[in-house]
Amino acid sequence: MTHQIAVIPGDGIGQEVTPAAVSVLESFDIDFEFVEADAGDAVEAETGAALPEETYELAATADATLFGAAGESAADVILPLREAVDSFVNVRPARAYPGVDALRPETDLVFLRENTEGVYSGHESRLSDDLSTLTRVVTDSASKRLATFACDYVSDRGLEGFTVAHKANVMRETDGRFRDAVAEVADEHGVETDEVLMDAFATHICLDPTQFDVVVCPNLAGDVLSDLAAGLVGGLGLLPSANIGPDRALFEPVHGTAPDIAGEGIANPAAAILSAAMLLEYLGYDEEGKTVRSAVESVLETGPRTGDLGGEASTDEMTTAIIDAL
Repeated sequence: MTHQIAVIPGDGIGQEVTPAAVSVLESFDIDFEFVEADAGDAVEAETGAALPEETYELAATADATLFGAAGESAADVILPLREAVDSFVNVRPARAYPGVDALRPETDLVFLRENTEGVYSGHESRLSDDLSTLTRVVTDSASKRLATFACDYVSDRGLEGFTVAHKANVMRETDGRFRDAVAEVADEHGVETDEVLMDAFATHICLDPTQFDVVVCPNLAGDVLSDLAAGLVGGLGLLPSANIGPDRALFEPVHGTAPDIAGEGIANPAAAILSAAMLLEYLGYDEEGKTVRSAVESVLETGPRTGDLGGEASTDEMTTAIIDAL
């Protein structure tokens, strides 16, 4: 069976780490068809569109998409791409790895972030020179779809339940709806839940990240809190993510374009390669995905490592070491 993979490197170090992830996927005896497409600042400067229609259509029809990073045009690229795959959940693991200087080496948790609404719905208005507004959108349907995914996710992994992070004490109608909808679905599935206010969560995770395994969040909270967790494990260069839809998915490192080092060949490819591991598992290649993750862990522990991890390796040298470790 052939799996068509859309490859969208984007801007900055996306042009360097995405090919690294493709190289890892090509090392397996799996029938992949890689189709590359453009998106981001460079293509916008050339064509006037940060996300060309053909790129959107490719993501909407491919079995899975690998995305790198986008610069100033990020909102005009990644949000439509998530829409193209009808992604309703953003899966963001955050764990510390042996050999990496982490603030909290015991950190090992996963964020399941609602991916379609909240304050990222795009309903902003500038009403006057003094006033701008933002409308926050929360629906039962999106919240319950996320909750159903979360119940299946913890059940598949033999976990008893998950934590819901919210701010329903202030945003009573929106986060209150989110919290109640998630709790209702979890109760129907017989899955245990606990809840924590998102600002309190920010403190608790720094003091003791082992309190949490799987954390279910509204859109903005998941974005911010997962980046906080990145600081505990050694930086954004170690965080992969998956945008899951009902029929296809998009995989991307959490980091941005890193313009200060773009083009120098020293970007850390770990997050992109770990995203490729999630892609393999999404397509049903669980053992291959596990192998990639183990290879990354081995190289992170023993080297060679890129400069952000205290080493002197290039992107290509670290990628080659990971492939050799496979």
